[in-house]
Amino acid sequence: MQVDGNVAGDDGNGRNGGNGSETPAAWARVKRRLRAELGEDVFASWFARLELEDVVEGTARLTVPTRFLKSWIESHYLDRVLTTFKAEIAEIARVEVGVRGTGAPAKAALPSAAKPSAASPLARLHAAPQPAPVAALAQSTPEARAEGGDLTGTPLDGRLTFTSFVVGRSNALAHAAAERVARHDGEGALYNPLYLHAGVGLGKTHLLHGIGHAAREAGRRVIYLTADRFMYGFVNALKTQNALAYKERLRGIDLLILDDVQFIQGKSIQAEFGHTINALIDAGRQVVVASDRPPADLEALDERVRSRLAGGLVVEIGNLDEQLRVSILTARLQSVRVSHPTFEVSPAVAAYVARAITANGRDLEGAVNRLLAHATLTGTAVTMETAETAIRDLVKNREPKRIKIEDIQKLVASRYNVSRSDILSERRTAAVVKPRQIAMYLSKVLTLRSLPEIGRRFGGRDHTTVLHAVRKIEKQIGEDAVLGDEVELLKRMLQD
Repeated sequence: MQVDGNVAGDDGNGRNGGNGSETPAAWARVKRRLRAELGEDVFASWFARLELEDVVEGTARLTVPTRFLKSWIESHYLDRVLTTFKAEIAEIARVEVGVRGTGAPAKAALPSAAKPSAASPLARLHAAPQPAPVAALAQSTPEARAEGGDLTGTPLDGRLTFTSFVVGRSNALAHAAAERVARHDGEGALYNPLYLHAGVGLGKTHLLHGIGHAAREAGRRVIYLTADRFMYGFVNALKTQNALAYKERLRGIDLLILDDVQFIQGKSIQAEFGHTINALIDAGRQVVVASDRPPADLEALDERVRSRLAGGLVVEIGNLDEQLRVSILTARLQSVRVSHPTFEVSPAVAAYVARAITANGRDLEGAVNRLLAHATLTGTAVTMETAETAIRDLVKNREPKRIKIEDIQKLVASRYNVSRSDILSERRTAAVVKPRQIAMYLSKVLTLRSLPEIGRRFGGRDHTTVLHAVRKIEKQIGEDAVLGDEVELLKRMLQD
């Protein structure tokens, strides 16, 4: 990495502000701070694919894979990124965001003294550069293209089909519902909408792609969209004054598949999402939606949209039990042996890996890759000892159970015999204030959410209210052993 000599050197606090070996470590710390300050959901949606290209003459050049991400980060978070970066390397004065594979980053930097635009987020998105063309969806017709531009979406992954999906007890209902929806050839739609929700790596995206493949094979017009692609398409249509044509084409398909709906942001975009869902369902077209939480917990969405999503079939995909993990691992190993016939893993080693890795299917995929690398690079057989070494990072560094603020609110409400709506309300009776403050305290100590984010999740309260609640409960725990025991019990119940 080439860094300008004017940036290099100690900043007076022991930090080598522009040294090439120090900059990647500083960038890693920046991302960790952003994750902690903004929360896991926001970070995963907007910053997980943000990479540092280089630092030159006090300018940090960052890249993202799509123009939509570039526009969104520039409109909403550029000043936050700059402030966080300056806390690690004081000489950083500007931040530029570019799109990978399109040459140098666009000159859309925010100087350290610049102020964010007073325009609304949506208006600033409208003013972003014209996005590069993306691949057209299958089933997009010449007539549709002639009427005002291609209807574009996210391509389906050819590997993610119903045939390659491993069925077990935790996902059997979701798989059956997905197949039924995909292969339905009668009038109207089934289970409309079909709503799948699960944690990371449990198979919901695999099922969505499987639905898309099967429905297209049956000749149906299908569009698969991630949340960011849906937002990108709507904003781009507004910029090019094709919003009406875009909406009409979107509502003219047979099956809409939308992934990661929890990331849809912006009042205008959320309103259009609700109108699209309603129009498709009312017209008898099939809608399939996936999220990491049930509809009732999508608090950022309008209540009417949440109600419509909950009005169909809502199916949760549960955690992988050991038998299913063994089946998934066996299927992955068989797939690898097609291209590496000499690669062998004994049933005992496979069983050990399935017992040790319990988080999700993606970690199992990572374990297979590590075992294959060991076998091909060293030329030796995969033994129990080598398997333990190969997957050590997946076992030791596995993240603890992710606790959601919604889960905390529900548990505390149940424990203190109030409703979750009471905790989110403006009621100030003692019977409500105490559990509300305990829930705020637990949200602060058990999640990575910032105080402002916690306040928003508790009925739009200010961060100072959350801070007061946290300090009050901390003080009371130190003075009241009974309350301390209650809070510890709630912690264990949430962490188990």
